Amino acid sequence: MTAALSEILSLTAVKVPLVATTRQGAIDELVDLLAAQGDIGDAETLKKSVWERECQRSTGIGEGLAIPHGKCATASRLALAAGICAEPIDFQSIDKKPVHMILLLISPPDRITDHIQALGRISRALSSASVRQQAYSSKDARALYELLAQHGA
Repeated sequence: MTAALSEILSLTAVKVPLVATTRQGAIDELVDLLAAQGDIGDAETLKKSVWERECQRSTGIGEGLAIPHGKCATASRLALAAGICAEPIDFQSIDKKPVHMILLLISPPDRITDHIQALGRISRALSSASVRQQAYSSKDARALYELLAQHGA
């Protein structure tokens, strides 16, 4: 079984609220959080990679949630960054509704199974409408981190 969300998400990679007002800006902001804590080597290459993936098909999965993701050769480990949008962002989601929360998952290229399992764990943790609502109304990074850690076991 893949790692719990608390093992791939650290408090320093959670931002409430995000400053960005666009899909690409939000992705860049979350990549910068991972870069600042040393989980990735080349932030610009990763931003480009995640954005190219995003342009192929939106990672806005509906219900106000987006899970952009990508693989990075300079990633030291599976890593997750999370943010709550100050104002909902149009992510071209499958349900056509704007996004309130973005979770960015990054993994080394050789960790495909772990990457897929982590995406599943994130989806399961946020499958409950009440958990999503609690997340979207998080007042600060610690509250969001603790909620994700609690439900992402």
